[in-house]
Amino acid sequence: MIDFESAYISAFLVGLLGGVHCVSMCGGIVGALSFGARGGRAPWPYLLAYNVARISSYTLAGILMGGVSWLGGQLFEVHQWQQGLQFVAGLFMLALGLYIAGWWRGLAKVEQAGGRLWRHIEPLGRRLLPVRSVSHAFVLGLLWGWLPCGLVYSVLIWAIASGSPVEGGLLLLSFGLGTLPNLLAVGVFALALQTLVQRAWLRQLAGSLIIGFGLLSLWRGAVGS
Repeated sequence: MIDFESAYISAFLVGLLGGVHCVSMCGGIVGALSFGARGGRAPWPYLLAYNVARISSYTLAGILMGGVSWLGGQLFEVHQWQQGLQFVAGLFMLALGLYIAGWWRGLAKVEQAGGRLWRHIEPLGRRLLPVRSVSHAFVLGLLWGWLPCGLVYSVLIWAIASGSPVEGGLLLLSFGLGTLPNLLAVGVFALALQTLVQRAWLRQLAGSLIIGFGLLSLWRGAVGS
């Protein structure tokens, strides 16, 4: 099975360094949450509720994908199934590493796969705007966790390679935690963080690290360890 210590680190880095993409996808909602906390009230309860719910949706999706993989392991020969999962994990680590490093943008096409589902979910979220309460922010986060996103979908496919609902959920949890700094940061700190994650050398270093994890996963799949 895949090396989940390196997988969790990789997933966290994908979330953190893909933060510019996350801000572009969810920045409008974060702004709406801050606007809802007008009247001198701090926006933090709204932001925390939204992000806790969003990451919960990611984790649930990871559990479901890991469960699909686990069921497959019950139907097929275990060793061959594990080797196949190892290769899937390695390939998606390579794809994510190339994306984070800025060397390949193919993952953007993956977002199109969730368009049909999102057309049914998005109107429900729009009914909660403008956000007037923490509970509204939480429900909005649960819904927005299913927003079509190439990074999320790729990590979900990666979670299929976990072979376990628990490990699939933890993989998406790690990714979700990586997205938090960019979506919680405000003011000068947000600007400094976004400037940092856009530095080419840092993204290329992190992408190379994730690619290294992917090559290691492919090698382990090849030797059957």
